Amino acid sequence: MSKNSPDADVTFIAALAELLNKNDLTEIAVKREYGEKDSLDVKVVKKAPQVIQAAPVYAAAPVAAAAPVAAAAAAPAALPEDPAQHPGAVTSPMVGTVYLSAEPGATPFVTVGAQVSEGQTVLIIEAMKTMNHIPAPRAGTVKRILASDGQAVEYGAPLMIIE
Repeated sequence: MSKNSPDADVTFIAALAELLNKNDLTEIAVKREYGEKDSLDVKVVKKAPQVIQAAPVYAAAPVAAAAPVAAAAAAPAALPEDPAQHPGAVTSPMVGTVYLSAEPGATPFVTVGAQVSEGQTVLIIEAMKTMNHIPAPRAGTVKRILASDGQAVEYGAPLMIIE
């Protein structure tokens, strides 16, 4: 803040934030000159909400047109539309950033097809500069990993499927 008027600077920044929201902008940068050696540089940024979208699941096409019922019966049961509703879903207990390994370049905690035991660390979520180990809620096999390394996640977001 400048030496001139901290209260005026706070009011100015609040007005910029209001302008940002009112005009549906994502960023405003302003340099306010008070004198030769006194200025205020302000940059107000609105972070866009991150959308997490699962890849679509496609059913296999029937091989022969004469036997569509047999082909449909042979197809595996489709996963629920929303991975968070899957009975084996491991969901995020907090807002943060997902890490699939203990450090960059290290072997991931788990991979698809891996057998896990209840309580085993399956990933880490960093929240407020704290690394939180996320344990497997049950023993089973990792069927899908829905979060990618370094991805921001919301509370309740599906992270992986363990069956």
